[in-house]
Amino acid sequence: MNMLGHLSFGVKDLRRMAEFYDAVLAPLGYVRVWNSEHGAGFAEPGKADKLNLFPRRDASPPGAGFHLAFNAPSRAAVDAFYAAALHAGATDNGPPGLRLNYSPTYYAAFVIDPEGYRIEAVHQSR
Repeated sequence: MNMLGHLSFGVKDLRRMAEFYDAVLAPLGYVRVWNSEHGAGFAEPGKADKLNLFPRRDASPPGAGFHLAFNAPSRAAVDAFYAAALHAGATDNGPPGLRLNYSPTYYAAFVIDPEGYRIEAVHQSR
């Protein structure tokens, strides 16, 4: 059982942010599983949503202590996530690489999405 059912972000520009997450989640194997003028949901193909975006004029990302890490199937997927994110308008917050302070197998990349949410892709080989 997964600890979290899903996570929702309020976003100011739903269309732009849904397209951003289409681009950055694709290398990780995640897709948009539902879409309407009221929001968008992302997950593994055929699965229930895990990340939802909802339009809100008053949207504001949480403070510096928050970030969301997406599991990546490989180090190459982490690299592709990072490249796609920067191409789609994210800000670098830590390029792909091993994070030995976390563990000897923790390979991750960190970005800040166009609306200020801190996100990460991580692959931990066993």
